[in-house]
Amino acid sequence: MTTRQGHPVTDNQNMRTIGDRGPATMENYHFLEKMSHFDREEVPERVVHARGTGAFGYFETYGKVGDEPVEKYTRAKVFSGAGKRTPLMVRYSTVAGAKDSPETERDPRGFAVKMYTEDGNWDLVGNNLKIFFIRDAMKFPDMIHAFKPDPASNIPDPTRMFDFVSRSPEAIHMITFLFSPWGIPATYRHMQGSGVNTYKWVNDEGEAVLVKYHWEPKQGIRNLTQEEADEIQSKTVAHATEDLYLAIERGDYPEWELFVQIMEDGYHEELDFDPLDDTKLWPEDKFPWLPVGKMVLNENPTDFHAQIEQASFGTGVLVDGMDFSDDKMLIGRTFSYSDTQRYRVGANYLQVPVNRPKTKVRTNQHRGQLDHRDPSEMGDDPSINYEPSMRGGLEEAEERGKPHQPTYNAEALRKPIDRPNNYGQAGETYRNFEDWERDELIKNLSNVLAQSDERIQEAMVYHFTQADEDYGRRVKEGIEAKVKEMEQMEDEGVPGREAGQKSKFGAGTQKQQEASQDAVDKGHEADPY
Repeated sequence: MTTRQGHPVTDNQNMRTIGDRGPATMENYHFLEKMSHFDREEVPERVVHARGTGAFGYFETYGKVGDEPVEKYTRAKVFSGAGKRTPLMVRYSTVAGAKDSPETERDPRGFAVKMYTEDGNWDLVGNNLKIFFIRDAMKFPDMIHAFKPDPASNIPDPTRMFDFVSRSPEAIHMITFLFSPWGIPATYRHMQGSGVNTYKWVNDEGEAVLVKYHWEPKQGIRNLTQEEADEIQSKTVAHATEDLYLAIERGDYPEWELFVQIMEDGYHEELDFDPLDDTKLWPEDKFPWLPVGKMVLNENPTDFHAQIEQASFGTGVLVDGMDFSDDKMLIGRTFSYSDTQRYRVGANYLQVPVNRPKTKVRTNQHRGQLDHRDPSEMGDDPSINYEPSMRGGLEEAEERGKPHQPTYNAEALRKPIDRPNNYGQAGETYRNFEDWERDELIKNLSNVLAQSDERIQEAMVYHFTQADEDYGRRVKEGIEAKVKEMEQMEDEGVPGREAGQKSKFGAGTQKQQEASQDAVDKGHEADPY
């Protein structure tokens, strides 16, 4: 493996950081080259989260975090002043599917919120599930490639995903959620949301704490089994978009309550995982969920392309009182998301009304394609488009509080974190599922893995067994039972099935092959006209 310049790649798993869990360095050439190329792979559709919809509403703050004044932890104005409402828009999506793919796909759902605060825009960009597949953004392009259709045949094939996951044990926790009923939320209105990554809150004194964000639907949580999803998909591929739109149209405005978990920044030796690891959940008994406000969606888009398709989000879009943690996925996403928008919508994507902040914009960043700034944004003298200047122009703003200044003393290196604990929480999640959820998980995994390469089967069974002995045993037995079922169907000569043939890359799953053959066998002949 080499870079596009032909340089050998000796580490394709880890970014260069200060210490094994410290901040990333800017000279991450291989990562930047890899990610910037990945961001430009598709035109003009989003590379990920292409299928989506959205709505508008407001966030109402409680003015507190739990029972404490919110100012103890953050000076972000969006959370201060009980009852204050901040306008916002939300975009929900699926991750891997194309723009018109079914909304019943087994896939994480995007949950992106843009708040138009008095201090400028704040984007909270996350998913419905609270964890992720990987913990280092270096692996993100490879992960998405594996989850996308076969590049030769353009046929979706989940065995590609398991080929990648079998070599990425940190993904087992996410796979456990994804192949359970939690992998197919019933609607966008009935799913949780999460910031996934770890952020920081900063108070007036420059003191910072780590935070995780959680959206809880007041409508309740509803998930689907695979059979239920298949039945819905046979009738429509846009059920979730329609559900959200019609609910708002009839005045049944969906609501979510926003909770945060707070943790002191540091190594936390008492934990068996790194708190910056986005494949992990923070235990609620140690870090309770604290309510800070609620979101209400009460307005549908009137121009889907202008207001939803062109909506552009970025994890780097924070306001004063917020900051970045050293979460490696967060740092990688922060470059990737905004870079994607500059490519997908254009260099001036922030001038599109849906992306434009409600506050006054004053910047020397201008020109480029479709620049249509208000001249008043250029300061008193439009001839001065630089800073500093003795003649006028824009000047630096004053700091509103003490800056947060973390200190580091470690080597710059490429190295994974020292507490990966890839299996602990995956096993806990498996054991915490209800019986029917475990049954559905085993069935879904067995059906897909039965058609995978035996090396992938063995690796995945090993991973599941490390998480929980019962988990691995049941998947192994499920694979064996499914293989026997497929062989029996082949022996019985079921017409047009060839059910015993395992999927190979480019051929799709057995179920997909059956559907293709059904179209031939069940198609009705017609005379030409």
